[in-house]
Amino acid sequence: MKTPTTRTRTVRPLLWNTHHDQPESRRVAVVALLNAQLADIIDLGLQAKQAHWNVKGPQFGQLHDLFDDVAEELGGFADDLAERAVQLGGVARGTLQTVAADSRLAAYTTELLDGAGHLWALSSALARVAQTSRAAIRLAEQAGDAGTVDVFTQVSRGIDKLLWKVEAHVAF
Repeated sequence: MKTPTTRTRTVRPLLWNTHHDQPESRRVAVVALLNAQLADIIDLGLQAKQAHWNVKGPQFGQLHDLFDDVAEELGGFADDLAERAVQLGGVARGTLQTVAADSRLAAYTTELLDGAGHLWALSSALARVAQTSRAAIRLAEQAGDAGTVDVFTQVSRGIDKLLWKVEAHVAF
C-alpha cells in the first residue's frame, strides 16, 4: 500500500508546435494557470458528485438534482479551461493523479449525509474556486492574454451563479 506523501511539484507545461502568435513564455505561464484552475474545477465537480450520491434528508429530491446540475456545469467549465490550454499549444492536465496533487481545495469529507452539511461544504468549496477564478483573471490580464481572461471571466460568473444557487438553500 502506498503511503501518502506531501510534495510540491513544478511542472513546465509541454508546448506543442502551433501557429499561435503569442510568445512561448506567455503561453507557458498561461497554460500553467489554466491547469491550476482545471485541477480545482475537476475536484469541485467530484465534490458535487459526492454530495449528489450521498445526500439524505427531507430535501433529498431537490438537493440531489441541484448537486448533479452543479457537477454537470462544472464539467463544462473544465472543458473550457482544458481546451484553452490546448489551443495555446499546451497539454491539459486533468488526470486523477494530477488533480489530487494540484487541487487547492480542502478535502471533501465522505462522512456527510445530511443536506445542510453538504450545502455548507459545497458552498465553501464553490467560494474558494470563485476566489481563485478572480485571481486567475487578474493573472491572465497581467500576462496579456485577453482570450484566457475571457475564459476565466466566464468561469468566474458561472461559479458565482452556482454559489448563489447552493447558498439559496441555506438559511444564514
